Amino acid sequence: MAMRWLETRIPPPLVMLLCGGLGYLGSRLAGERVLSLPFPTLLAGALLAIGLALNLLPKLAFQHARTTVNPLRPSASSALVTHGVYRYTRNPMYLGQATVLAGAMLYLQNPVAWLAVPLFVLYITRWQILPEERALSVRFPEAYARFRQRVRRWL
Repeated sequence: MAMRWLETRIPPPLVMLLCGGLGYLGSRLAGERVLSLPFPTLLAGALLAIGLALNLLPKLAFQHARTTVNPLRPSASSALVTHGVYRYTRNPMYLGQATVLAGAMLYLQNPVAWLAVPLFVLYITRWQILPEERALSVRFPEAYARFRQRVRRWL
């Protein structure tokens, strides 16, 4: 593939920030805020809090398992973490980042800003998650195959 060099090269938090910047820019270029939601700041704050928890809890599980949390080197994993929040999603940190991004875009109250969220999900799936899945399939062939059958990629 021509773009394979891009796999696991950009740290996912940076991708989230770049997508957020694009969402913000899009919302400003689109003009007036058009979403009318009750308690937008409260809803945005709740999404941010949930997203942060989905980022921190898995990192603690990785520390406990004494494996790398570095998304740029998935082949360096020394353990497969399948407990805790990993019972519900194979990618809770990326789900958390998408949720943080959704909270930030909700705060902008502009539907154009929301395009940042699927952009993030598409990018992370193609250039981060798929290469991670290949690496984990090589590193933990049977265990990862069972994990993939039991738990969805996102939700």
